[in-house]
Amino acid sequence: MSEVEPEGGETACWVGEVCPECGRLRAECGHVEEVRARAGGRPGRDRDAAGRARNGRPRDGLGRPLAYGSQGAPRQPEGVLRSAGRALEEAQQLLDAGRPFHAHEVLEDRWKTAPEEERALWRALAQYAVGLTHAARGNRKGAATLLARAAEGLAPFEAEPPFGIDVAGIRRWAVRPEAPAVTVPSADVPALRAGPEG
Repeated sequence: MSEVEPEGGETACWVGEVCPECGRLRAECGHVEEVRARAGGRPGRDRDAAGRARNGRPRDGLGRPLAYGSQGAPRQPEGVLRSAGRALEEAQQLLDAGRPFHAHEVLEDRWKTAPEEERALWRALAQYAVGLTHAARGNRKGAATLLARAAEGLAPFEAEPPFGIDVAGIRRWAVRPEAPAVTVPSADVPALRAGPEG
């Protein structure tokens, strides 16, 4: 099982998995070893009360880790059970506010708790939000990688889009050459839903 694309259970956060230098997954490029060597090896990880890995560092508005003790942007609470409609509404509000990293956290929560047959959909939408996060951070290679992955993951849902999701519009937009350079909010970026929940 890959850390990047697990089958259920703990999920990976792609924001930290894409190398800003080459745009490939860190596990597939040589830059990760360079970073670890500069840091003196792999540092310990923050863990929650149950022992699961959790990053306790404060983050800025685009989800970039800040130094411990810094004042960070408010984070989305983890593990919130949301209906599909609520997850889409909250994620869209966060995208409209220019907070794609936080939208990804909402979509990732739904991915973790959705029925098995929906998980690929929510994973692709979370990847879409992470692609937008990389674009907002100026990492065009990382944005292109995640947006392409999202478009591919949404493909099986295009014929019968669930929950009013604009699957076709998101897929078309995500593969446009200029997509990795767009920062949300932008009228150019398609909304998650084409209309009310169906």
